[in-house]
Amino acid sequence: MAAGIAMAVLALAGCGKKGPIVPPERRLPAPPADMRATVDNRVIVVQFVAPKTRVDNSRLRDLTLMRLFRREEPPEGPLKPAMRSGERVVGYVEIARIDLGAPPPPNVQLSDGGVVVKDEKGLSFGKRYAYAATAEDTSGRISAPSAPLAVTFLAAPASPPGLVAQAGDKQVSLRWDAPTTLIDGSPTSGELSYIILRGAGEGGLAPITPAPIAVTTYTDSAVENETTYRYAVRGVRVEPAGSASGPASEAVAATPINTTPPSAPTRLVAIPASGSVRLAWNASPDADVAEYAIYRAEGAGPFTRVATAPALTTIHTDRDVQSGRTYRYAVTALTRAKHQNESSRSNEVTVTVP
Repeated sequence: MAAGIAMAVLALAGCGKKGPIVPPERRLPAPPADMRATVDNRVIVVQFVAPKTRVDNSRLRDLTLMRLFRREEPPEGPLKPAMRSGERVVGYVEIARIDLGAPPPPNVQLSDGGVVVKDEKGLSFGKRYAYAATAEDTSGRISAPSAPLAVTFLAAPASPPGLVAQAGDKQVSLRWDAPTTLIDGSPTSGELSYIILRGAGEGGLAPITPAPIAVTTYTDSAVENETTYRYAVRGVRVEPAGSASGPASEAVAATPINTTPPSAPTRLVAIPASGSVRLAWNASPDADVAEYAIYRAEGAGPFTRVATAPALTTIHTDRDVQSGRTYRYAVTALTRAKHQNESSRSNEVTVTVP
């Protein structure tokens, strides 16, 4: 009998288990969290965060599968808690199965623990839908469902018509008309606001307004001159039941340009000589001056540009003159922009060629 007791002690010692036994339900993954949903055109976009811990707060290292479920709800009233039965959530339909060991389905995006699911099948405008998600580890342990999230599938506004972009100096001014219908063809209702999208060159368009704006004009001052930008506008319908963003308008392009003229050259002087007139002036103080334009007029006639000089040069000799004639001169500064800006004229000087 002593030998039997010894063998039992050895068997217990050999199991290697120390500390209290954790009940299986405490080893379940925690439910997905931070459920959010938005209506984007004809799609409900559901977002949530994958769990990183188990119910007992230990680290979840082997998350392998997540599921998203949906069901139609009455238009009003509180949501009932979601209950799991096996792999399913009672009363819900599975709309996405996300195997973390395989490429995600086409309507699913994964990034840094975040999950985005685009739900677009079997939806009807005006209906209210509830969503819940579960998580599963490699041992087949499935979490309780997340707290259900409700969203009303509102019809979004049609794309705003009449978008016009007017380029200025380091800015682009936009204006457009409010849409008069929703994407289901019914008249617009609720409050309308707008999201402005911008892209540089042929790049993709992305929102530039931190939140939708309520007016149909916008001035974008976060642009650079000589760069072409493309713009589009999306309408947002806001109702007590929720909001919905509609399709983007047709894109329009605009290229801001420098329209600020430089400061004019100063203290122009002219020294006549036989068969020539030598000019000298003080440079414009502006850093973006590329060259100077020399203007000449004979007698009381109009000025005509007769030459240009590089920005580093503040002298010029005009040899296209005739003895005995009187000439007037002025100089302007020109910027190096693609669309040059010209300063006002310097002081005028008058000389008679000997």
